[in-house]
Amino acid sequence: MFWKIVLAVVVIWIALAVVGALIEGLFWVLVVSAVVFGAYLLYKAMSGSGEKSDITHL
Repeated sequence: MFWKIVLAVVVIWIALAVVGALIEGLFWVLVVSAVVFGAYLLYKAMSGSGEKSDITHL
């Protein structure tokens, strides 16, 4: 019974370590992509391309 508990704790610990590493790695990808997308939207808003097909230009 003791070894089953130890094994369960070890498996949970390894799973949390893997999930934590994935979240830490993907967090910076999310931050960079949000900044790039925001810069793109800002560029499109400031460019004034004259395109009136967008629903916001009624």
